[in-house]
Amino acid sequence: MTLTVPNYVQNVLDALHAAGWQACPVGGCVRDSLLGKEPHDWDLATASEPLQTKQALSAFSCLETGMKHGTITVLSDQHPIEVTTFRIDGSYSDNRRPDNVVFTRNLQDDLRRRDFTINAMAWENGAPVDLFGGIHDLDAKIIRCVGNPEARFQEDGLRILRALRFASVLNFTIEPETESAIHQNKGLLRNIAAERISTELSKLLCGPGAGRILAEFCDVICTIIPELAPENGCPQHGPFHCYDVWMHTVKSVESTPPELLPRLTMLLHDIGKPSCRTTDIEGIDHFYRHAEVGAPIASLVLHRLRFSGEICHLAAEGVRRHMLFMEPDEHILRRRLRQFGPDFCFLLLNLQRADTKAQSSAVQNRLKLLDQSERILHSLLKKQVCFSRKQLAVTGTDLTALGLRGPSVGHALELLLDAVVDGRCPNERTELLDFLQQSKASKSSKEPTP
Repeated sequence: MTLTVPNYVQNVLDALHAAGWQACPVGGCVRDSLLGKEPHDWDLATASEPLQTKQALSAFSCLETGMKHGTITVLSDQHPIEVTTFRIDGSYSDNRRPDNVVFTRNLQDDLRRRDFTINAMAWENGAPVDLFGGIHDLDAKIIRCVGNPEARFQEDGLRILRALRFASVLNFTIEPETESAIHQNKGLLRNIAAERISTELSKLLCGPGAGRILAEFCDVICTIIPELAPENGCPQHGPFHCYDVWMHTVKSVESTPPELLPRLTMLLHDIGKPSCRTTDIEGIDHFYRHAEVGAPIASLVLHRLRFSGEICHLAAEGVRRHMLFMEPDEHILRRRLRQFGPDFCFLLLNLQRADTKAQSSAVQNRLKLLDQSERILHSLLKKQVCFSRKQLAVTGTDLTALGLRGPSVGHALELLLDAVVDGRCPNERTELLDFLQQSKASKSSKEPTP
């Protein structure tokens, strides 16, 4: 069992040790190293208090990012490293952050305040410092709170979502006492800032265990997105479905590439279904206009959770358009490229594949059609077919030279683009200008004589 410390981190440790201070890697970097992964960030814990830390690291650039809680960010070879004083956290009256902290010279005290056993390890003198069975839980693939789970979640409600995130990303299970405390304390998530929620939710959704976690912790997910709650138990009686709306959503998320935009879109894609459900005289459920109804709901959810404007727009549009089947027809797909652009077309393909995989065997033949559509799209793009104004062989300058002005230039470019996409005119400069002249002549001949 080894931990390889990069030189830029070791240089900081050496400076602290040279000043007489105990210091060591701690937390996620130790966890990831023991899992055989390269840590994204290195956090160090030290017996020195912030001003003493700054003095010991005077050769480095130091940023006072969290002096109140004992944290200084050190830039070593352009890499940021958080160095935090060993501390004991005070009470958490707001269930989000400690009211006060007490600095200590005891590493064990510092490890005791951490959230989960797999995050409560340090590495010192070439060996792990593991007081709470973190190595055992890594081997057993278990998420377990340090000490009393109830107390840990009462301290910081976000730890509830962090537990789910780690279980998803690492594909671990959550041990029973921790799981029970999660369900009992899920209401604490209502006190957490939206940005913190969206960060954890994003990582959760992209993990290999996302589907399992969504299925097992529906109540927790619906605490942060209550608009999803009506999906749980909402039936879909009919030949095309084999799950209720929530489990269909879970299965579709599982079947989507592990990227934020498609997975977030699939989480919300049927959010409009429960309010649109009708049942015919034969007992078949229908969900007319559910995509149209769901899009503004999805947009509301995403904006509330402070996702980026781009994610909010694209995911809501994905919800709105997910029923617009990408048929394997070159003419139709050229129009789709014209309408949406290639990135959104491929997003729709991924959404529709996932949607189909989460339905009954009666519709699985659609997957072959979607594969054909993808091949056609790639072929069209390889041939550099024209689907946008900037690809036209004429420009606004060309049209201005013909005497067009103002909005007429844009209208003419749209007319030409439609003609090229529909195959009525080749994308060649002379042909396009002739087509435009013929269109103007045809329009003039149809205008009534005064």
